[in-house]
Amino acid sequence: MIKDKKILIVDDEVDVTGLAEKFLKLEGFKTITCNSGKEALDVLENDYNEIALVLLDILMPEMSGFTVLKEIKANENYKDIMIVMFTVLDNQIEKARELGADGYLKKPFPGKELIKFVKDKLNV
Repeated sequence: MIKDKKILIVDDEVDVTGLAEKFLKLEGFKTITCNSGKEALDVLENDYNEIALVLLDILMPEMSGFTVLKEIKANENYKDIMIVMFTVLDNQIEKARELGADGYLKKPFPGKELIKFVKDKLNV
């Protein structure tokens, strides 16, 4: 069952990862949070079989979400993992699509919108 898989939440803003995790856990989803792109790639390397979806911020220091997205898409082991980008800027949406993102959520987003979006993406 897809709810047995985990959702990886990646954002340098601790408030965003904390709220997203809270909303998703209330709906029964298992989550992992990371506050950097490098940390997310490390988690994926070790736990990719357990992850169904990555919620990935675009604007992060050191390694942007676009860079992380490219790394994920370049790794055959991650082909079944869906990637959804967090963004605040409309002009980033098209670039995310071009790089292979499976969708986007504009920040700030209400908890109900996040839950509906995740359930739709995971077909639950």
